[in-house]
Parts: sequence; structure tokens; C-alpha cells
Amino acid sequence: MKVAIIMGSSSDYPIAEKALTMLDKFGVEYIVRVISAHRALDTLQECVADFEKNEIKCVIGLAGKAAHLPGVIAGMTILPVIGVPIKGSAFLGMDSLLSIVQMPKGVPVATVAVDAADNAALLACQILALSSDELTEKLKAYKQELIEDVASQDKSIQSQ
Repeated sequence: MKVAIIMGSSSDYPIAEKALTMLDKFGVEYIVRVISAHRALDTLQECVADFEKNEIKCVIGLAGKAAHLPGVIAGMTILPVIGVPIKGSAFLGMDSLLSIVQMPKGVPVATVAVDAADNAALLACQILALSSDELTEKLKAYKQELIEDVASQDKSIQSQ
């Protein structure tokens, strides 16, 4: 089981790294590609056509500005697609967020917050955990770590 991480531009890579770090934490394999839905549609179609051969089970699409990449991918596959809107300079990512979240009926794209590739990776792990007991246990342990972290912060504030 692998996740495909596809970004529209190499300038999106610093945000994509957050997803890679999270997937590494959970031991989930991935492929990473830079493919523009606007400038390299044929390449994107070839990539999506190879998902089954490459054992891809979930896709994370990162895109800024018009942000069509996740929606275009979702239009070509039945796999779950998670969109990560990238913050641009003009509209602080709102343009990307609205482009990704406003998908037509029949072409869903799960969408996380602007630049939240780590949450996209967590969502991908949760989707993959539906068929992996090992990943399920790793996610339960992670959630417990989050609970303990918040509890320790609460205790430190209470003792002040």
C-alpha cells in the first residue's frame, strides 16, 4: 500500500515534506511526483493510469493558485484524493482552498487546511488503516501521544 504525493510545482516541495515526514513516521511507502495539471496533462494521465501497477491506494495532491491538480486527479481515479491548498502570495491560499474544496457532484476531494500536508498524510494513513491492523495500532499510539502531550501542557499551566 502506497500513497502518491503529486504537486503542481517543485516550489510546493517544502510543504510536501511535511507529508513525507508523517508518512515516514508511520512506515507508509509513497511516490513523489511534480506534475502540473495545466502544463503536463498527458504526463498526469500516465501517472494516474499507473496507480494500480504501483500499488497506490490514496493520493495527496498539492496545488496553489488555481489549484486544479487534486480535482483533475479525482476525475481520473476512484482512489481517495486529498487536496492540500498551497499558500500563494496574492490571496494567502484562499484561492487554492476554494478551488480544491468546490468540486462538482461525483468528483469528491477531501481537503485539508492551507499548507497542512501533515494532516493530509494523517488522513491518508487513516484511510489505509481500514485494511491494516498494524497501521491502526500505530495511529492509536499516535493519538495517545497527542492526548499525553496536551495533558502535560495542562499540568504545567496549572502548576504556575
